[in-house]
Amino acid sequence: MGVQIFINYNGDCREAAEYYSEVFETKPPVFMTFGEGIREEDHSVPLEAMNLIMYTELEIEGDRIMMSDIFPGMEYKVGNNMNLTVICKDVETVTKYFYRMKENGTVEMELQETEWSPIYGSITDQYGIHWQFNASPEVGEFSIES
Repeated sequence: MGVQIFINYNGDCREAAEYYSEVFETKPPVFMTFGEGIREEDHSVPLEAMNLIMYTELEIEGDRIMMSDIFPGMEYKVGNNMNLTVICKDVETVTKYFYRMKENGTVEMELQETEWSPIYGSITDQYGIHWQFNASPEVGEFSIES
């Protein structure tokens, strides 16, 4: 599924997703909170992050919009709260694209396995654009149980 938009919110992701769902008459959003999505043995989740949205998505007129609250302590600035997300079916393609962009960019998160993907990483390119790279063998499938 190519390139998609990922929008970060400052604690009001749930409200925004529900609003957009009503406006665009989409399926109701399914939410994963940081408390549900981060394994305790890997990372501790501060109390103020437990109910913040780690991930949700909406399909609007055939295109996916991914959304999340920022994690406490991360800077939130309108204009810098959107990322382009490249989703590929295989790890090799994600790795190739990531390392090409890494040459002139700033790595925010090195490629690694995550709860939602066999490989994921993020980079800010030399033009200030934030990119996420994600492998999803079942592109288009949202894996959070409702």
